[in-house]
Amino acid sequence: MKNNTDHIAIIGGGIIGLGIGWQLVRRGAKVTIFEKGEIGKEASWVAGGMLAPYAEAGFEEIKLMRFGEQSLQMYPRLLDELSEDTDEVPVLDTCGTLMAGIDRDDTEKLKRLYEFRKELALDVKLLTGTEAREREPLLSPNVVSGLWLPDDAQIDNRKLLKAMKRGFEQLGGTVMEQTKVEEVDIKRETVMSVITEEETYAVDQVVVAAGCWSQQLDGIPDQQLPPIRPEKGQIITMEKTADCPLKGIIRSPRMYLVPKEDGTIRLGATAEEKGFDKRPTAGPQKELLEHGWEMIPSIYELPLVETVAGLRPAGKDHRPIIGESDISGLYYATGHYRHGIMLMPLTVYALVDEILEGEVSDWLTPFRPQRFNANE
Repeated sequence: MKNNTDHIAIIGGGIIGLGIGWQLVRRGAKVTIFEKGEIGKEASWVAGGMLAPYAEAGFEEIKLMRFGEQSLQMYPRLLDELSEDTDEVPVLDTCGTLMAGIDRDDTEKLKRLYEFRKELALDVKLLTGTEAREREPLLSPNVVSGLWLPDDAQIDNRKLLKAMKRGFEQLGGTVMEQTKVEEVDIKRETVMSVITEEETYAVDQVVVAAGCWSQQLDGIPDQQLPPIRPEKGQIITMEKTADCPLKGIIRSPRMYLVPKEDGTIRLGATAEEKGFDKRPTAGPQKELLEHGWEMIPSIYELPLVETVAGLRPAGKDHRPIIGESDISGLYYATGHYRHGIMLMPLTVYALVDEILEGEVSDWLTPFRPQRFNANE
């Protein structure tokens, strides 16, 4: 059954909110994105842009891995559609992931990861140090083992954010930056409006895509708020030079290095429980550089472009929260944790179908907001 969608408000202008808004206006909806700061400049900006469901698959996260796998397969469709609406769309880089180890502990961990992926029938190869350096000659001579996952990919997430914003606005979507939603007005368990510091906006549907700030909206009953906390992550951006022509994603148990379209290399990322403090700090940045250097020594001479920190939206179970809540017209698309760029396409297409058509995708079943309800 189709829903009343005369005006849809999206709270949060990161990769998830932008993607949902863009697809909604593509299908004829009137959409306003409310962003408390600048569009796309929170966690979505401070990300490596890795689309790596196979490298990131955890032992207890098979459903999440399959969700990421399906989402990665939807990227070509999404980029084709975005190219119809705007220019300067990023390229999907199907570079694979090379995981590397420098000691016995690293090697044992890579062996466990290899066995787990073989059990899942994934395309994976365990490498010696020599074989790993054949794939990436920049690797340190101290690398003694590796794991090759050819089906992972990556994208320039910052270029993608800019393109999505252009596409959304060119199709008639409204962006309200520096506009914090203070309250969602709910009457008789139905969304009525969103309230900012300056004005009240009548709406038919609200999508909360505010990352780790999703729990801070007044008006929503406490039991309906998503259990989200911030996790601080710091990254370093370096200029890619002829001395370090990195080809693809390099990961170790302690860091990742990713070359981007714009001629930079991103080194990340920390995981810190620091509340809402987004300031880069010396110690974690020093450790990141050391961990990067031990794998790719030639980063030593690279010019630094940026040091920055962001806040990942971490749910109670580290899985995303997607779908309509028990409040009519109130939807969540939040809690994507480390995987927002990777999980965006499937989140967007599935939730837009739910908002416009009332169709609930089986893909979203494990990630519904109702899993946190009492006694469920």
